[in-house]
Amino acid sequence: MSESDVEALEVTMPHRHRPPLGPWGWGTPEMPVPSDPDDEPAPAGSRLALRAVESDASPGTLFLWLCHLRRAPYSYDLLDNLGRRRPRQADPRMMQLARGQAVRTIFELTGFAPGRSRSLRIAPGLSMLLFGALALRYDVLPLPGSRSLLQASLWWSRPPGPFGTLRRYLLAWGDVLMMRRQLLTLRALAERDEEHRARS
Repeated sequence: MSESDVEALEVTMPHRHRPPLGPWGWGTPEMPVPSDPDDEPAPAGSRLALRAVESDASPGTLFLWLCHLRRAPYSYDLLDNLGRRRPRQADPRMMQLARGQAVRTIFELTGFAPGRSRSLRIAPGLSMLLFGALALRYDVLPLPGSRSLLQASLWWSRPPGPFGTLRRYLLAWGDVLMMRRQLLTLRALAERDEEHRARS
């Protein structure tokens, strides 16, 4: 890696911190703490949860697979994809992003930076009543050695009704299980594609 590459990484890679404990942090030992989910403030009274994985894939390949969340959740197909098998071949058309696009049925795309990040908000309706107001941002950040960090940041408000704080805490544990599988799956698909290209 050249000296100019190192300097570029220092500019684009935010300072990393230890993640929160419990269901509010999972993944790498250290990860960036984002300032906000998109162009709008985080939901009132929200709590930040962080999940992240490091990958040997390049940021471009990893972002391509991140865009495939428009097609499927990429976690447990039986639980959150109605038993349908997730697509396993990359489709570059998925990178044609536009604000307002539906993502995973209950989210809509509220902002994006091409090749870098996608911001989502839970759509009004039953989902918001069940889960509370939720903002979510995925970031793909470069690491030394042509590696990448894939991070999900969730701003989670207290769900309405009695025991809202307890519900949020239990939902956050469930999210750890689902998003852990999602991030690991996206990483595996991106690394598989780059291995195939290297051998071809």
